[in-house]
Amino acid sequence: MASLASISGTLDQRKAKHLLRRASYNFEKSSIENFVGKTITEALNILTTEQPNIWSEPYDPLPTSSPDGYWLASTEHPNSFSGQGRKRKIIASWWWFNSIKQSTLKHKLTFFLHTSFTVSKDSGSGTSTHFYDHLRLLEHYRYGNIKTLAKKITFDNSMLNYLDNTSNNANNPNENYAREFLELFTILKGPQIANGDYTNYTELDVQQTAKVFSGIKTMADRSIIDSDTNLPKGRIAIGQHDTNDKTFSHAFNNQIISGGNTEQEIIDELDAFVEMVFAQDATAKSFCRKLYRFFIKNEITSEIETDIITPLATALKNNNYEILPTVETLLSSEHFFDADDTDASDEIFGSQVKSPLQLVSEMSSHFDLNIPDPTTQNFDFYRFFSFVHDYFLLSSGMYLFSPDSVAGYPAHYQEPDYDRHWFSSNTVLGRYKLIESLISGRNKIGNNNLIRAQLDIVLYISDHMANPSNAIDVITEISELLYPESIDQERKDYFAENLLEGFPAYYWTGAWIDYTNTMDDTVVRSRLDALITAMMNAAEFQLT
Repeated sequence: MASLASISGTLDQRKAKHLLRRASYNFEKSSIENFVGKTITEALNILTTEQPNIWSEPYDPLPTSSPDGYWLASTEHPNSFSGQGRKRKIIASWWWFNSIKQSTLKHKLTFFLHTSFTVSKDSGSGTSTHFYDHLRLLEHYRYGNIKTLAKKITFDNSMLNYLDNTSNNANNPNENYAREFLELFTILKGPQIANGDYTNYTELDVQQTAKVFSGIKTMADRSIIDSDTNLPKGRIAIGQHDTNDKTFSHAFNNQIISGGNTEQEIIDELDAFVEMVFAQDATAKSFCRKLYRFFIKNEITSEIETDIITPLATALKNNNYEILPTVETLLSSEHFFDADDTDASDEIFGSQVKSPLQLVSEMSSHFDLNIPDPTTQNFDFYRFFSFVHDYFLLSSGMYLFSPDSVAGYPAHYQEPDYDRHWFSSNTVLGRYKLIESLISGRNKIGNNNLIRAQLDIVLYISDHMANPSNAIDVITEISELLYPESIDQERKDYFAENLLEGFPAYYWTGAWIDYTNTMDDTVVRSRLDALITAMMNAAEFQLT
């Protein structure tokens, strides 16, 4: 049976890289080595230790005549700045740069919360400043309380804009946010019983929820600060709030929530509503299924539902929806490390197709890609991230923080394919052209322009491989680091053909010795570029 019991002993390299891949966007060799020999408790302590961001605050170097600079700290009205699309991309680049520079769970959990409380940064989420506040709100609660986040995000200016709740008034209700709050963000529908009855809630509940949310508006100038998060939040227009009591359906035991007439009463009304939704077992289970699909795999069998989801949901609910203990239980479990059975057909290792975000993050961090420093080379960094954001991620079906719909990225919700959406005829070219672009330093997905970063595979091999003059040793060590599972000799021989060009193994030994003697890397670079391209585009690296 599937087991949430904590794994015993210490992590070997296989388990260490599995944990690091699933829990972080940083995949440096040194990070893997740091986990080897650690207990799971010690490894999770490292992953959850608070670390300040490497790049502290986004910076806009444009316009060149008078840069907007650190515009997010400005006292000017957020909409007074031009180039809002560029600025939102800079904020996304700030988050991504920090995510690949630190072995920490915080960025994975921040992104998980993005998939749970979706806002699309480029599709109606408001100004770049409001999107920055939204991202910081997710980061604030990444180790915190999901239920509290559900309350706070209702006052988030980006969410209020994105799902139109700022237009939700007592005399003219807008049900958009109310519907998504129930259908996508928290309790989810459940099987449909009858017209307008979805098991977990009904259409009546959507209408009543919209009334609870009525009168909660954006505060565009960011002048109201939340005392708990120290972040800007929206406002309450008391005169536009439905002050009547709200009666919910049988799905919520016909609970009545008293209508508020003052600002504090309206806040209390919202609190009572969220408490009611989160008191349902279905809400706890919906979050645990999301966590399972995000961190482990997408197939949830009846066994997984019984042995993993149900007890995990019970613990989450009993722990008042604190997310970190639940995630730590999942990531430390025998099930996560596939140590709870001997069934080779349900392997956890290598069971997911890597998201484009995971793919580019692993390549960038593991190969020590010489990414320009965003604080001292901001133009070059912006150009590099524009390649990542506008070409690679877009062509691969994952426009960062801008999913096509409020449901999020199809790979996270659209059954039965789920993560297989990442690898399709529409996305495969971008995935395969990524390593070619990084090796050449040019945009092979689009315009062939310089991308302002270039992978030096010769330097990587020289610095990180124990025996770089032995072809099979090089292939073995690379595969052991970068693939979920070990490969057999037949597979090693296949990759060796890319390195040896049909010559015997001593050809590579001689080529490497010539390079170390002369420092002329022409031959070894050509062969290593071919090898690493083949190994990165192999099925083994596309999986995590």
